[in-house]
Amino acid sequence: MITVTEPPDDCLARNEWICGKYLSTRSEILTDAVIQHLQITVVSVLLGLVLAVPLAVAARRWRWASGPVLGVTTVLYTIPSLAMFSLLLPLNGLSASLVVAGLVLYSLTLLVRNILAGLRAVPEETRQAARGMGYGPIRLLLTVELPLAVPAAMAGLRIATVSAVSLVTVGAIVGYGGLGNLIYSGMNTYFKAQVLTASVLCVVIAVTADLLLLGVQWLLTPWQRGARG
Repeated sequence: MITVTEPPDDCLARNEWICGKYLSTRSEILTDAVIQHLQITVVSVLLGLVLAVPLAVAARRWRWASGPVLGVTTVLYTIPSLAMFSLLLPLNGLSASLVVAGLVLYSLTLLVRNILAGLRAVPEETRQAARGMGYGPIRLLLTVELPLAVPAAMAGLRIATVSAVSLVTVGAIVGYGGLGNLIYSGMNTYFKAQVLTASVLCVVIAVTADLLLLGVQWLLTPWQRGARG
């Protein structure tokens, strides 16, 4: 007599790519991974922005600084992520700061170039008019140049943020990769639902962050809204 074996009535047991039970049984693990992913991304991009603004301002103010600043940040961006983490390992050890430091260095190229492009795009007559009204260098920078550089700077910030969301996953090699930890372990065990779910969440985070930054840009550039209208 031939016995017909029924397929297991469990998407986890069948190891399917799309599995609702995975979401319900691993919600805490997914939440922790998403939180870690967001924390590393936000800290990295903010630190990158803090470093990029003065570098771009220096490159704009002193022509001799432009070449070295752009050159060094470009070279940093070309270093493979595994090599970058290896170089930073003696300084940071196997910690989340290792991943953050690497992402900060990677973000500098995108941020510095775009902020510098925005500063250079400010019309010289606008600067001259501000100086004629008694604006000093600091006030001119904070109230005229940087606000007018916002569109170009935000473009760089959006790209840097989306890139950081993706690069955080590489941190799985040191155990601080957020959703990358789940992707890495899921690939090792061929756990389809885990790999797909973590990957989709990375995409959702990236798209959401990009839309939020686009909204921030819309709020910070009212003159562009008027021009489009």
